[in-house]
Amino acid sequence: MKRGKFYTMKTVRNITFILVFIMLSCSKPSNDPVFIEQYSGRYLYNSDEIIEVYFENAILYLKWSGANKIKPLKTDDDTFFVKEMNEKIQFLTNPKDQKQYMVLVPKEKNENIVFDYRKLDDSEQVPSEYLKNKKYEKALEGYLSIQEADSLDASINENNFNELGYVELRKDNYENAIHIFEINTALYPDSPNVYDSLGEALLKSGDTIAAINNYKKSLALDSGNRRAKNMIKKLEKKK
Repeated sequence: MKRGKFYTMKTVRNITFILVFIMLSCSKPSNDPVFIEQYSGRYLYNSDEIIEVYFENAILYLKWSGANKIKPLKTDDDTFFVKEMNEKIQFLTNPKDQKQYMVLVPKEKNENIVFDYRKLDDSEQVPSEYLKNKKYEKALEGYLSIQEADSLDASINENNFNELGYVELRKDNYENAIHIFEINTALYPDSPNVYDSLGEALLKSGDTIAAINNYKKSLALDSGNRRAKNMIKKLEKKK
């Protein structure tokens, strides 16, 4: 009996595998023009990150999280498996707002579909895109909105902004660095470190007076900041 049961279970598994293989083989990897037109575009993954959906030779690809050519496996006419996410995705229209969304296929039968990833209008940009395009005021406006909605949002982490500013500073991109540090001061006006960093960028750009003013702001918030104190003393001697 045990041996017969073993062979029965093995046979079921083999049949299941064959059926899955047939389903995948029968599914056309290409997509029809209507689908391509409707769902090509940028989708809001989180407050400051997007997933770009594009097609080459009618095959769907994704740009996401630094990868420029993720190729999801098409499992049927409207479902794709993205191994980088370990998720199945679909493209649907939300009946509530009539907008297109990329959604995760529920893993359980009783789970409802959640319309998380909305397709952005062509004119919409996330703050990091504004920052990349040097639209600094728009970027600041966006980051302040994110902070107002959720002060713990990872996209507005003070240390991450500071590091981003220093990346630009090490490349001698003074304008970018200064604007990034200025955004950080707007987000965290009570942090002595953000003014210290801005002071350093301003000094390297040649604006000694503005650098001194920011070192003084840092020192006012942290009287124990020896670096700021020494820089003020050193720079004021040169004036």
